Amino acid sequence: MNKLKRKILILFTLIFLILLVSCNQTTTTTLTTTTQTTTTTKQLTTTTKNLSCKAINYEYDVENLNYELVWSDEFDGDALDMTKWAYHTGGSGFGNNELQYYTAGDNLKVENGLLVIEARKEQYQNNQYTSSKIWTRGKAQWLYGKFEIRAKLPSGRGTWPAFWMMPFSSSYGNWPNSGEIDIMEHVGYDMNRIHGSVHTQKYYHKIGTQKTAQIYVQDVDTEFHVYSIEWLPDRIDFYVDGRFYFRFKPSNFVSCPTKAEWPFDKSFYLIINLAIGGDWGGARGIDDSIFPQTLEVDYVRIYQSELIKNLQQTGGSK
Repeated sequence: MNKLKRKILILFTLIFLILLVSCNQTTTTTLTTTTQTTTTTKQLTTTTKNLSCKAINYEYDVENLNYELVWSDEFDGDALDMTKWAYHTGGSGFGNNELQYYTAGDNLKVENGLLVIEARKEQYQNNQYTSSKIWTRGKAQWLYGKFEIRAKLPSGRGTWPAFWMMPFSSSYGNWPNSGEIDIMEHVGYDMNRIHGSVHTQKYYHKIGTQKTAQIYVQDVDTEFHVYSIEWLPDRIDFYVDGRFYFRFKPSNFVSCPTKAEWPFDKSFYLIINLAIGGDWGGARGIDDSIFPQTLEVDYVRIYQSELIKNLQQTGGSK
């Protein structure tokens, strides 16, 4: 009888041990599978986050990019090329309390290889000054590239010439949400100081957060200078006469840029204008004795790189 009990006890002990080992193996397998799944999920989450961030994870060699001329105006004719440009007319102040009325050609001419915009002190409708503003809106727009203008600027208190870019469509909302790129601005009360700036939802001048820089350039009103940017998928670099002076790179300010910091992944068009007065240009008044004043443009040239146009974000961190 005792022998039978011992056999039964041994049998149950063996069954218990077999079940225990089997359970441990299952638990180990389950834990391993869970760990692998968690790791994979983390990797996918990181990759998704990297790709949702703007202006990061672009790989290219900026020193060896090949650029080709894709658009230009050398102003070699005797009239504005209306296949490339359109007039922007009006005298509403344009959001900056500017005082000029932009006419449809009365203040602009093309002669001797130059585009000449002339600002005058004269009554026009409800405005005391006239000038001109042209843009490529509806004619041409670009995403990324090198943008150059060779120009001689006006002088005197109250003048405010600009070469700048605005979005073709307001994909991220009204200004400043969809962005603005100011390639060159100059105010006549602060002669020879050139400004380059960008405006976005997070960074713009009306709340004092715009990203901007200045460079001193001699004789802007008596000599021609080349004002340019190189616009890439993750930054915009500003130059005068090939001299670098400012870089806007949103990842220098936030780790994961969004449209609030970088709306510059959409097409923009070009604008050339000579404003009079306004919140900035007229901050120290207007000297009426200086008129007429001219903005003279030798050329506008735009270059693009096929590699940059087709570049895609990578999934890894940079």
